[in-house]
Amino acid sequence: MAHAKKIALYLIVVFVLYTIITSPERAADLVQVGFEGISSAAQSVGDFMSELVK
Repeated sequence: MAHAKKIALYLIVVFVLYTIITSPERAADLVQVGFEGISSAAQSVGDFMSELVK
């Protein structure tokens, strides 16, 4: 089982590196979308907590 996790992790790393090398613009777009999602989620949690305090 541990070997399968290691292999899967290596495959993901290789895929990410391949994507960055072959299409850096697309990789940058994906990172931006990810950070926008995280930012939106954090903003929503902040709004929720602010409403709880009121």
